[in-house]
Amino acid sequence: MDHVLEVVDIAEPEYKSEDDSNEFSGHSLKVVKRFGNNNPAAAQPGQPAKPAAPKRKRGPFLGKWELHSNNSGVSTMHAILLPKVNQIVMFDATIWRVSQIQLSPDKMPCRIDKLHNNQPDCWAHSVLYDVDTAKLKTLKVNTDTWCSSGGLTVDGNLVSTGGYQGGANTARYLSACDNCDWKEYPTALADRRWYATQVTLADGGFLVVGGRDVFSWEYIPPEGQSNKAANYFPLLKETCDYLQGNFGPVNSFRLENNLYPFVYLVPDGNVYIFANNRSILFDPKTDKVLREYPVIPGGPRSYPASAASALLPLKPNRANPNAVDAEVLICGGATYDSYMLGETKKPLPPALQDCGRMVITSPNPVWKMEMMPTRRVMGDAVNLPTGDVLIINGAKTGSAGWHDADDPNLNPVLYRPDAPDGRKFRELAPTNIARMYHSVAVLLQDGRVLIAGSNDNDGYLYNVKFPTELRVEKFSPTYLNPRFNKRKPQILADQSESVAGFGKTFQLKVKSNETIDEKDFKVTLYSPPFVTHSISMNQRLIVLDVTEVKNNVSPGVANIVAVAPPSGAVAPPGYYLLTAVHRGVPSHSVWFQVK
Repeated sequence: MDHVLEVVDIAEPEYKSEDDSNEFSGHSLKVVKRFGNNNPAAAQPGQPAKPAAPKRKRGPFLGKWELHSNNSGVSTMHAILLPKVNQIVMFDATIWRVSQIQLSPDKMPCRIDKLHNNQPDCWAHSVLYDVDTAKLKTLKVNTDTWCSSGGLTVDGNLVSTGGYQGGANTARYLSACDNCDWKEYPTALADRRWYATQVTLADGGFLVVGGRDVFSWEYIPPEGQSNKAANYFPLLKETCDYLQGNFGPVNSFRLENNLYPFVYLVPDGNVYIFANNRSILFDPKTDKVLREYPVIPGGPRSYPASAASALLPLKPNRANPNAVDAEVLICGGATYDSYMLGETKKPLPPALQDCGRMVITSPNPVWKMEMMPTRRVMGDAVNLPTGDVLIINGAKTGSAGWHDADDPNLNPVLYRPDAPDGRKFRELAPTNIARMYHSVAVLLQDGRVLIAGSNDNDGYLYNVKFPTELRVEKFSPTYLNPRFNKRKPQILADQSESVAGFGKTFQLKVKSNETIDEKDFKVTLYSPPFVTHSISMNQRLIVLDVTEVKNNVSPGVANIVAVAPPSGAVAPPGYYLLTAVHRGVPSHSVWFQVK
């Protein structure tokens, strides 16, 4: 029988990112029966889960889990929230020629699989998931998207690159509209991009870095065009690990530990690239490495030693718009040889437990190391609108790869960057669904985090220890404590501006049941990331400069004047989730375009 664990509260202090320690006692767990399980025969695709009757018990509110859907149709290996339509694109891979939802009649004829004697494949491998109703709309993708990359354009459309076999050189385009479908260009990229990272640049263009057996980078060409050559990138070759020894017919084992590198656009317009345990500042315009950073201690952090990583909130200031610090956070990972031990069926080593953070814009950058409450590999790091980071999903032993990890880490952890040392981590309420290899976490407009995926298998398998997971959950972080409902600010979208140019002021109308304290109020912008394999490409949170808070311009309504990001290097042009946060409680987010 499936159950969900939920911690409920009747008397917790107000939530603030700076408050109390990560030591809690007296909380209670309630057990709520789940409707359905991970067997797709138990549910129809796109059917929402039945809500459980709420009950209240004593103890601190450590978050709430709810089952949103019993069947996502596809195993969610990749996901991104699309602006305008407010739906999540989910997709897996075409190689298995199966999913749990068939192409709708309007998507016919079936895909023809050229790698399997031109057999028809009528299963959907990509869907649009309605975040409110859980309804699914099938999309038709022809090239193999397995372990691909992606990002949003200035207009909020998806560009996804790479994949497996015939999909490795492909650029795919999906517009954010109700009746749109994939457009694919199989020869767009010069090099094969399998396990590569895509980053959005200051002008809204894209760079793609790395891939298996590929030590290069290239710009994504304009739609319909093809690159003739890529640019050699020595760091990727230097960070590809091999283990010497007797491994059957060969004398070395390829560990890699440098796939899906962490790549962030820096506020000076250059690019920070982290692979394995090394990182550099790179100028793609000149193809030059500008500086090399200290090696992070403790072990490798890139796939398959997959750590969770996030760029901590950027805080531009109108008085000095060119002085914006950028700080990287990397948490967990695996030991150097963990992938080899998993593949050769030896005991799995514990995952890493430390987090490193470094100010990459500092003239003297140093990794500052901290310890998480538990070990974690294959975690996802989500920038929350409050400025905190949610670390969720993953395992406590092993590495990424099929059957290479064990001991699911069921407890999310809240990381509070501005809290005192020793009080930054807060362990939250557990789920009871293992989210292992190929899981995703997506921040939604209402502040909840959608959790989907987990497939530890070469195909869709259910009678195994970690079955192909099709259930979709939503997790409510601590700021969604029901006690805070009366304090929750509301952005009046029809009375607020929804677009602004770089460095320009704009106005919001915010409704609140309490007087807004300017000292405890902020406006944030969040860029929806492309999430796959424990990496959230192009994720960033910007805390805007607020120049005016005028309460009671009408009953219960404040006029807010904020300043848009100063440049595309701080916030690439495009769509963001804009949120008003008062005393640690965020509003429902609205879409906002910066250009």
